[in-house]
Amino acid sequence: MEIQRAGSQPSGRGPSEYFTGNVRVDKLWEAPAPARVSAASVTFEPGARTAWHSHPLGQTLIVIAGYGWVQRWGGPVEEIRPGDVVWFPPGEKHWHGASPTTSMTHIAIQESLDGKNADWMEKVSDEQYRR
Repeated sequence: MEIQRAGSQPSGRGPSEYFTGNVRVDKLWEAPAPARVSAASVTFEPGARTAWHSHPLGQTLIVIAGYGWVQRWGGPVEEIRPGDVVWFPPGEKHWHGASPTTSMTHIAIQESLDGKNADWMEKVSDEQYRR
């Protein structure tokens, strides 16, 4: 058994190559091999969002605070609120983030395949974001 105490790991800023706007990432856990799951609490300030990306084994988001948006490639922008659970299947191109006026926090859970848990792509343009 292993217990990771809340606040025992420093918060990090979401890297600018993967995020637009102010984003805070708090790693929650990364299971040791042979397990491959990891999770983070991610807080997006108003207007902040991820770049387009996908996950080799999919991703689950659990919204815990605020109001945000998600979109899969070719689909409409969808609203997300506390208590909502979002599943992106393996390889599905998507983005997620806060609404223009409200911050949003979610828990992001994903698994690694061959040491990689995400494939990052181009940034979401302001035009795509405001659809």
